[in-house]
Amino acid sequence: MSNLRRRTAPAGALLVAALIGASATSAHAADDRWSVPHQATVTIRGHGFGHGHGMSQYGAEGAAREGLTYRQIANFYYQGTSWGTAKGRVDVLITGDTSDDLVVLARKGLVLRDRATGEKTELPDNGATRWRVVPAKNGQSRVGYLDGTWHGWGRLTGEGEFSAHAKPVTLVTPGGTRAYRGRLRAAAPSDGSMARSTVNDVSLESYLKGVVPLEMPALWSPEAVRAQAVAARTYAAYERDHPLGSDYQICDTSSCQVYGGYDAEHPASNAAVGATRQQVLLASGEPAFTQFGASSGGWTSAGSVSYLPARQDPYDGWSGNPVHTWDQKVTDTTLENTWPALGDLTKLVVTDRDGNGDWGGRLRSITLVGSKHRVVVSGDSFRAALGLRSTWLTFKVAQRSARTATATQPTANPSLMAADLERR
Repeated sequence: MSNLRRRTAPAGALLVAALIGASATSAHAADDRWSVPHQATVTIRGHGFGHGHGMSQYGAEGAAREGLTYRQIANFYYQGTSWGTAKGRVDVLITGDTSDDLVVLARKGLVLRDRATGEKTELPDNGATRWRVVPAKNGQSRVGYLDGTWHGWGRLTGEGEFSAHAKPVTLVTPGGTRAYRGRLRAAAPSDGSMARSTVNDVSLESYLKGVVPLEMPALWSPEAVRAQAVAARTYAAYERDHPLGSDYQICDTSSCQVYGGYDAEHPASNAAVGATRQQVLLASGEPAFTQFGASSGGWTSAGSVSYLPARQDPYDGWSGNPVHTWDQKVTDTTLENTWPALGDLTKLVVTDRDGNGDWGGRLRSITLVGSKHRVVVSGDSFRAALGLRSTWLTFKVAQRSARTATATQPTANPSLMAADLERR
């Protein structure tokens, strides 16, 4: 399978309590310091879950509960964009299929297409339980079927592709089976390669049906789910214009958007996709970079484009948001083991924040002072190393009576259905 190129900052997990009302402070005025005694417990208090760019998914639900429509929600989180349409198809890398053969379950109406010649063949009902395409030399492919044992059936001039007259096709992967709409193809990541990626060529609207319920609970307020459908459709259209690979445009994990195919669909989220059919947000006439994340914590953070500004978010703090404010405890030992050059940790010094909200906002830079060395760590690196929900955080340090084991690790967000989006 081809290697996935992970996007940094192109990133929600998932998916609102009081509004954070602290006033903004200068990003360069932050100079928070905490002395760390020998054998200390460090309590990290934070706001939000994710990078904070664009739409807060918990915020979208909070806004919907206050009566905002999906268009009002989208306009709030993506200021300066305009409304437009997008249609067509998208090529999705199926990362769970790590083998080079393409195997599907037999079904009535299963069609095999030779991508080199365009020739289509409806496969026979011959007792087969599975069909497969295996790469061969010179870009060709071998076709076989399983009826207890594998049998050869034919050859293709090029790569193979399965479909079933607009019915789902069930893919067999090393981890199990999953059904997909559209077409499933074996695609070479480069000319002459014997490796194959499994790619789902699917209409944009069908793709959304397999994305939205994995990015936001399908039974949330309809207007929130519709806002998610618009954001996800726009993001897919943007990625289609900026493809991740030569043989696909977007992936199926949280590095892009979580996509589960036909098996992930839910009637409520399908209705949201249908209610917003083809609607996207545009920037300079092109699909916008609609990043989103689980929770802004009360302030969104500035993204890489003008329509992702930092702004106070009055919708994120509703009572059902468990990650609007959170705590995590670590020991000094955990920090020393994570950055061993420190020696014995003696001080935490926050040197830069973004200036928005409580404590001066999100952490941009922190200096860890130890008996041997000082280590300067970016906010993103600090978060990643400790498994924190966001970079919007502060500290409380206390002596502990004896060295205990390791830090308490954050638990998965119980209300959201996909991992934190460090992609959008």
